[in-house]
Amino acid sequence: MTEAQKSIQHLIQLLKVEKDEDYAQYERKMLNTSIEERRRQGVTWYPVQLMNRYIGTGERYTLELDRTTHLDQNHSFQVGAVVSVFSGHGNEAEAVSGVISFLRREKMRVALNVSDLPDWLKQGKIGVNLLFDEGSYREMNRALELVLKAETGRVADLREVIYGAKPAEFKSGFEYQSVNLNAKQNEALTNIFHARDVAIIHGPPGTGKTTTLVNAIKEVVKTERQVLVCAQSNAAVDLIVEKLDNLGLDVLRLGHPARLTPEVIENSLDVKISKHNYFKELREVRKKSEEYRKLGTKYKRQFGREEKLQRDLLMKESRLLRQDADRIESQITEDLMGRAEVVACTLVGSTHPLVRDRVFKSVFIDEASQALEPACWIPILKSYRVIMAGDHLQLPPTVKSLQAGKDGLEETLFKKAIERTKSDVMLETQYRMHPHIMKFSSDYFYEGKLEVAPEILLRDSELEGARFEFIDTAGCGFSEKVKKETLSTYNEEEAKLVIQLLSKSVTEGQRIGIIAPYKAQIELLRDLLHAEELLDPFKEDISVNTVDAFQGQERDVIFISLVRSNDKNEIGFLKEYRRMNVAITRAKSKLVVVGDSATLGKDTFYNAVLDYVQSIGGYRSAFEFLYD
Repeated sequence: MTEAQKSIQHLIQLLKVEKDEDYAQYERKMLNTSIEERRRQGVTWYPVQLMNRYIGTGERYTLELDRTTHLDQNHSFQVGAVVSVFSGHGNEAEAVSGVISFLRREKMRVALNVSDLPDWLKQGKIGVNLLFDEGSYREMNRALELVLKAETGRVADLREVIYGAKPAEFKSGFEYQSVNLNAKQNEALTNIFHARDVAIIHGPPGTGKTTTLVNAIKEVVKTERQVLVCAQSNAAVDLIVEKLDNLGLDVLRLGHPARLTPEVIENSLDVKISKHNYFKELREVRKKSEEYRKLGTKYKRQFGREEKLQRDLLMKESRLLRQDADRIESQITEDLMGRAEVVACTLVGSTHPLVRDRVFKSVFIDEASQALEPACWIPILKSYRVIMAGDHLQLPPTVKSLQAGKDGLEETLFKKAIERTKSDVMLETQYRMHPHIMKFSSDYFYEGKLEVAPEILLRDSELEGARFEFIDTAGCGFSEKVKKETLSTYNEEEAKLVIQLLSKSVTEGQRIGIIAPYKAQIELLRDLLHAEELLDPFKEDISVNTVDAFQGQERDVIFISLVRSNDKNEIGFLKEYRRMNVAITRAKSKLVVVGDSATLGKDTFYNAVLDYVQSIGGYRSAFEFLYD
């Protein structure tokens, strides 16, 4: 057994630890608990009111549901989550599953995975439960087992190369010089074309990673005709799909329609099927099949031998028509698959029946630095080489088990490849941030290699004063508190100060983001923003969310509320500096960080932040604003 195989074997064990912890957390919230307790835990909405039902994208029934009580309680639902809709009148085992396609604080749309609506929907007292996603773990484990057992062939080669046991091979050839890309982006494109095993685009914030990746895909398609493109999240996949579609490529987006953004729904398999030349015939055959089935199940008072024979004939005809429909649909999907230049899906979504047994010369994985290694191997198993894009110095993957994360599950395949294969090109010109905002991140995380694009210098040439400010609340008595229901930390006085600072500085046309590391602080900031009438004209352009939600996004102005303020200098997961790297690099023209230097200053990272803002004249005390 090679060292790489030993590592994969260890990874299989860690994945089991992670699954067990994930399920244990779900079980504590869901199983053997009352509806009231589940509602308090945020994994159940009950009761909900059925506002509308209709057949949506992909010929799927969609329910529009409103939460009618307990509106102040937090929840764990999110778009794309698998849920069950149940009746409060009877057995929850009769529930129907579906996927959340739309979610707001009090509203939800669920696309059901059934062909007929249950009768109990008409009786009221409906609820929604969050379901445990066991399928993802099953597919990740299956992929790791295949990687582990591979002794020869392409999978074994890629495993040994990525783990550093064999050198990554590159062919020689011409260098790409696309007029749409800068020098480093062209170098990354050239690297991809020369790579036989693995190529990596290392994209620090604002350096055009997605632009480089999209152009690379477009060029590779010219020679390979069809490629597989994946990412950890649906949002990341949809962003790539949208950009590829704008370039004129034929993109087939696989996945449940409820998980897709409106911008890419036309690229989805379901919509493409509905627009195919054979779809009218498919719908007619399905309709006839259903008509025969209903006739066959129709109740009759007199039911003798002739009636039984007639029913059997009707049901047989229904089955034959259904088989015809399946054959027509298979022809349609194969035609769509054959025409597609890009097949796009999530990492786990690459187990879709249409691609399960298909082999691609190249697979592109975007945001690979945010993906668990077991998930990355799922599409890699279908390819001869892999191109990964990301930045291991930004957000890490989400790991539920502290032990599994500590023992290696948090270390990504992207990070291993970038450290062991010498197959990466780091992009260095950034097109987002004012130099003041860029420089700290560049020096601390990227060895000072980032440089500002000339157009950004021109854009911000008239801006005066420090564009990166730290508003220090030390000595102000702003104490953090913990919300009992969720154990999330918040700081009421600091939140009020952030809204005050925003009210005094906002100007028309600015897109503003407010970031906080704790959900309780996010909720407080949203409530304060909602109540601030001075900001009414600007609220459509103000977003309040966690660091994770802002990944890949940018705003003209960013406010960051660090929350922590205590006598013990405890800063919790503010110690995840990669997460802070994301937060401080979302701003284009102005960054304002609000925090307590007395609590944060003992930490080397935040002490470096304080030293930096002082060096550019960006340090200010909160006392300057308290008595305005």
